[in-house]
Amino acid sequence: MRLAILILAAVTLERGVELVIAERNTRRLKAAGAFEVGARHYPLMVGLHAAWLLALWALAWDRPVQLVLLALFLVLQAGRIWVLATLGGRWTTRIIVTPAAPLIRRGPYRFMDHPNYLVVVGEIALLPLAFGLPWLALIFSALNATVLALRIRTEDEALGRRLDPPSRQANLRL
Repeated sequence: MRLAILILAAVTLERGVELVIAERNTRRLKAAGAFEVGARHYPLMVGLHAAWLLALWALAWDRPVQLVLLALFLVLQAGRIWVLATLGGRWTTRIIVTPAAPLIRRGPYRFMDHPNYLVVVGEIALLPLAFGLPWLALIFSALNATVLALRIRTEDEALGRRLDPPSRQANLRL
């Protein structure tokens, strides 16, 4: 079996497992009084990631793999695991606000507000590059930047990072 197929299968499986975990955590958090913000743009983000994976399956399954870039992609997976381990049951793929819970400031969150998005930015660029598809990396990186700009703004507002409380309440419907 080709190495490219094994890599794509592993990434697809990883994303599937993450969606199951995220959905379980989302249901549990909402049952405990948390609420979702930014639900309208969530399908856009899911669609982008699904299109990225589908494009990789369509274009990269039979391509040679540049091992140095693959190694960098694997390093990013350590970052992803660090983020998930730090957030534990609060990790989801949605923006879920738990009003009584303090913001997490340990693990990678000691250094930045959105370490998972940094990992995703790297993944979306590196995996196509590892398959010798720079134009695919560029297209999906640009699309991802657009989605992340909206998502980060929405998340920051929901968590009270940038707006005063009256303005924040008015913007929670995003």
